[in-house]
Amino acid sequence: MATVELTTDNFNEVVSAPGTVLVDFWAAWCGPCRVVAPILEEIAAERDDLRIVKMDIDENPHTPASLGILAIPTMILFRDGSEAKRIQGAKPRNRLEADLEPALT
Repeated sequence: MATVELTTDNFNEVVSAPGTVLVDFWAAWCGPCRVVAPILEEIAAERDDLRIVKMDIDENPHTPASLGILAIPTMILFRDGSEAKRIQGAKPRNRLEADLEPALT
């Protein structure tokens, strides 16, 4: 499943849906965000139990601010609408998956 863009208008609808959603907060000017993006695309293509969505913080500044996001990339894993895990910074795929796995089980 490919990642999709999230906006302030559909944020609550998407993260409150049943299941597990990983939101990647990013910006086009962010080098580390560009490093993480293909890793998240690979994970999204391989996992049916995880929906991965992206939110551009420049186009949607209010939602990241309301969540206390001060640096990007920040990824928040939501399970059935509640925050289950927060990961900040670019990481190699194996470390990112290791950080996510406990919250996915």
